[in-house]
Amino acid sequence: MKTDSIIKNTDTAAIGIDLGGTKTEAILLASNGHVLWRQRRPTNRSDGYDAVLSIVAEMIHQAAVQIPHGTNYTVGIGIPGSLDATTNLVRNANSTCLIGKPLKADIERLIEQPVQLRNDANCFTLAECHSGAGQGYGMVFGVIMGTGCGGGICINGEVREGPHRIAGEWGHQSMTPGGAECYCGNRGCVETLISGSGVENSFFHEYGQRLTMDEIVAQARAGEERCKKTFNRFLDDFGCCLGGLVSILDPDAVVLGGGLSNIDELNSEGIERVKKYAFHDKLHTPILKNQLGDSAGVFGAAWIGQTAA
Repeated sequence: MKTDSIIKNTDTAAIGIDLGGTKTEAILLASNGHVLWRQRRPTNRSDGYDAVLSIVAEMIHQAAVQIPHGTNYTVGIGIPGSLDATTNLVRNANSTCLIGKPLKADIERLIEQPVQLRNDANCFTLAECHSGAGQGYGMVFGVIMGTGCGGGICINGEVREGPHRIAGEWGHQSMTPGGAECYCGNRGCVETLISGSGVENSFFHEYGQRLTMDEIVAQARAGEERCKKTFNRFLDDFGCCLGGLVSILDPDAVVLGGGLSNIDELNSEGIERVKKYAFHDKLHTPILKNQLGDSAGVFGAAWIGQTAA
């Protein structure tokens, strides 16, 4: 696609990057929101920080060359963590190779352009409130359940980050202090219970066999007893974790995202478990499946780059 006929030099384009644990996606948006270019590449966290940094910089460059010379553009990046407000180093990242690194400064040095970094769950929540399932609701809690587990809060169209930039980080609430060890240093965090990696690790420690989350779900549906037990526990943990959070926030709506949000049972039995654990006997909080799919975060990153510019 030639962008010269779509972007005028008076426009400001937006590049968004969604840096995930297994994939990195880039998008280029015109000022009217039209998608002009996008690309998705696998992310291998085990390759280390420099490899991740290189992928992000390359994808930004590839998006930028689509933009006519002289056109202004912004860059927003969603990461599975947050920047420490004092040191500007990455903290609380599920992709642990990013922790303690000056990711924002390093990317800006490589691309010679200011960037805005935000938590990926915040990007997801903003996108769904802007043009997805969260439209029209005052306070929305956005859930990401994938390799890890995160959350974001959007109030009247604006993301709430908090003074420590951890608002919505329910993934590291300790539900069972004597439970499985989490990378954050605590035990029994929400992420160890209802993320894909958490369920997989739990199955391995209980049965000594490595199965993926997809395999556990498929075999549970087929009647395999160990997988049925694990899957039922996953649904109950989901209800307990989210039910408690709904009791605290009492949001106008919850939007589910991430790869695990595609599990149909979450939208039926999972919601019933939430009602069981919430502090209200007639809970009517809408718990909605996302409308933008697993690309919601990259749209949110682009929009955060624009709004913060």
